[in-house]
Amino acid sequence: MEIILPGVASTLGPLRKAKKLKQREMAELLNCTVQHYQRMEYGKVNLPSTTLIFLADYFGVTADYLLGREKNPAEER
Repeated sequence: MEIILPGVASTLGPLRKAKKLKQREMAELLNCTVQHYQRMEYGKVNLPSTTLIFLADYFGVTADYLLGREKNPAEER
């Protein structure tokens, strides 16, 4: 399957691991199945803007960082 959001695939997993969270815990936080969360983390599904904003706020990074559009996770918001 084609990667839809490669930036998310390279940022979401490391951010989750830095908080010592399991994929199951993230799925519960987002109220989705573990399989769906895994697809998010691997960049296989497009994220709704509300989910993207929630994740950026939760991890204290910008949405552009999550999308791989900027390198510094703490750019001015």
